[in-house]
Amino acid sequence: MPEIDHTVHVALGERAYDILIGPRLLDEAGTILAERFAGRRYGIITDETVAKAQLPRLVASLDAAGLGHTEIVLPAGEATKSWSYLGQAVEGILAARLERGDLVIALGGGVIGDLAGFAASIARRGMDFVQMPTSLLAQVDSSVGGKTGINSPHGKNLIGAFHQPRLVMADLSTLDTLSPRQFAAGYAEVVKYGLIDDEDFFFWLEENRAEIFAGGPARGEAIARCCAHKARVVIEDEKELGVRALLNLGHTFGHALEKDTGYSDRLLHGEGVAIGMVLAHGFSARLGLAPSQDTGRIAAHLKASGLPTTMADIPGILGSTETLMAAIAQDKKVSRGALTFILTRGIGKAFIERNVDAQAVAGFIESQRP
Repeated sequence: MPEIDHTVHVALGERAYDILIGPRLLDEAGTILAERFAGRRYGIITDETVAKAQLPRLVASLDAAGLGHTEIVLPAGEATKSWSYLGQAVEGILAARLERGDLVIALGGGVIGDLAGFAASIARRGMDFVQMPTSLLAQVDSSVGGKTGINSPHGKNLIGAFHQPRLVMADLSTLDTLSPRQFAAGYAEVVKYGLIDDEDFFFWLEENRAEIFAGGPARGEAIARCCAHKARVVIEDEKELGVRALLNLGHTFGHALEKDTGYSDRLLHGEGVAIGMVLAHGFSARLGLAPSQDTGRIAAHLKASGLPTTMADIPGILGSTETLMAAIAQDKKVSRGALTFILTRGIGKAFIERNVDAQAVAGFIESQRP
């Protein structure tokens, strides 16, 4: 029997699904899929890096269970979340003659999860898919909740659909192959859950960070707690019409910085989120909403985790404040041209603030520039 350490249920009625968390789940994937989805064929979408490290394990498991499959391998990196590679993924699904009743498997990090989920949502007018996240960021955040999509030259994640997976399988062993930088980038999303509305979780992370990074039992517990948190939010607000926007803490600043750096290795998504969360708390403190010492405490924890915390930590030259503000104006939370930010009254006390003054934001960004 597969070894499953934690199971988190996402209760969405007829579209409900489980998040399975445990070691070596890729090696047991065939058994699990055959039991849950009898008679299906599978289209595996992955990237070149994950294909070398993890794809053979999944293929061997599917073969052992007698499950038919095809593989679509795309380049690694944020730039893959584009129209051209989305088209390549969809055409690969069609070329393999996968039917509407078959399943797409997203094997990879957040980029592949987002792109493969979007491809599944539009191929044959909608196919089911399974998330098999292989990065910490994907396991705690992007694989859960049904947000799928690609980037636009106008901004990050502006093209996509809400399309829930049928199952999420988080294999903890895949995290052992991540570089320290990639693992740290994912950890930023873990910290985010504590900063939104669970200060006890943030304090727990301060105490258990070393064990999480070392791969001890705290790692699986942290992932399960993040998934349970996100599941509760998604159940309450699946289409991000209200409280789900809180999950974007730090993302408005972070996405603008990602766009400015060309969605490149200069700034990984989680690194942008780390800087963005510090900026969100700093901006809140400047507005008199949050204690300034909280900003320092958060920055210290993120820095100790190997993450950048200031705009000065980004290599190369950043665009102008006006350029960053133009990116912020394209944020998905903008309504009728008015800026919406996730601000905070302290650790674990995030809230949605609408009609944020653009000049105040621009002045704050200018003050934070290196």
